[in-house]
Amino acid sequence: MRLLIIADDLSGAADCAIGFASMGMETVVTLDPLNDKADAQVIAADTDTRRLSPARAAERTVAAFKVLHQPGQRLYKKIDSTLRGNWAAEVAALQPLAGLAIVAPAFPATGRTLLGGRVFVNGQPLETTDTWKLENADRPADVEAMLVAAGLSTAKLNLDTLRGDENALTRHIAEVARSGTQALIVDAQTEDDLLTLARLTASMDQPLFWIGSGGLAREIASLPDFCEARFTAVEPAALEKSQAPILILVGSLSGVCERQCALLKERGGVSELVVPPEVLRQGTTHGDWSMWQSRIGEQLDGWSDLLLRIGRDEAFDPQEGAQLSSMLAVLVEPHFAKVGGLIATGGETARAILTTVGIDSLQLLTEIEAGVAFARPTVSRQGHRPGIVTKAGAFGTDHALYAAWQHLSDCADRSPPKRTRIQGLQ
Repeated sequence: MRLLIIADDLSGAADCAIGFASMGMETVVTLDPLNDKADAQVIAADTDTRRLSPARAAERTVAAFKVLHQPGQRLYKKIDSTLRGNWAAEVAALQPLAGLAIVAPAFPATGRTLLGGRVFVNGQPLETTDTWKLENADRPADVEAMLVAAGLSTAKLNLDTLRGDENALTRHIAEVARSGTQALIVDAQTEDDLLTLARLTASMDQPLFWIGSGGLAREIASLPDFCEARFTAVEPAALEKSQAPILILVGSLSGVCERQCALLKERGGVSELVVPPEVLRQGTTHGDWSMWQSRIGEQLDGWSDLLLRIGRDEAFDPQEGAQLSSMLAVLVEPHFAKVGGLIATGGETARAILTTVGIDSLQLLTEIEAGVAFARPTVSRQGHRPGIVTKAGAFGTDHALYAAWQHLSDCADRSPPKRTRIQGLQ
């Protein structure tokens, strides 16, 4: 069985698809779905629609579907587990083409659950979290309300029904599909809940598609129908070695990411540079632009692993994230060939750097921890193909960045005596 995943950002595409790669399936992420002729068992397309208007996001999502969809291929619409972006408009646009929308954004491995149609993050209602407040002010985090506002008719599937008799559950979902209801919202608290949903819906004849985060996707990946056809993946140990430094790019300002950065500095001993947002806003016209570009180059020339972050000031606006990430990538681009491994935190940050250096697609290789994907560029304009780790900004344990750094360090097989640290660039 083949699968098409459509995501609205790069880290989301990777963390949704990595479960299939981990099960031995050929899995590719494309950053250019309208022009990429990707051919793999699992294709994950980043449409880069999170910051667009709902109408434009829907249009681009449908266009990607029409270009990439093949006969016999199933569809998975990847959405943010904290409901960011234009996901409801995108689902509404796909529904006439793909059938009943099975909406299950829960990702228990990362603390995301759904109860009564509402998202909880580590037991806390989504609308009370900093992640939600940062971009949504006082707007309620209500899955059903978002879908209804996008023009879809809805039904809910509660935990009691999901965990009840499976034959009755199958009949219930089929009846919902036959009724003309366009979206079924499914509560889930555990991975077993999602596995039950995946197993039953994958075997149904009714036209349907899945809407979820990496949680439901990894349960689908475990199903026998998806695991039958495998390919021989290139193991990290067999990849090209490099003693060049690791670059960690962080565009996220989440509290989770702050803790991850702190632990990485403590345990990994990496150097840190925090670029003032004003430098990135003004770009090459800023008086300190050349200085910052030189500092980055000097750090990497000194074989020092570098944590490069976007700072925050009083003028910060969440909507400028893409612009700041793009300019951070421009700062890095002249020095990218010096990088032996790249960690990019935040979908906008990951996409910005890969696009800037001419990497349009990735082959996913393995999962470092839930939602943290390790990949290798399939093609590079510069001919440089370092190991790449992507991670959503608010995802992962406190150890996530350190684990990613350690994974790249192990893959590179670097010799400590050759690594000297430049002092005074903190």
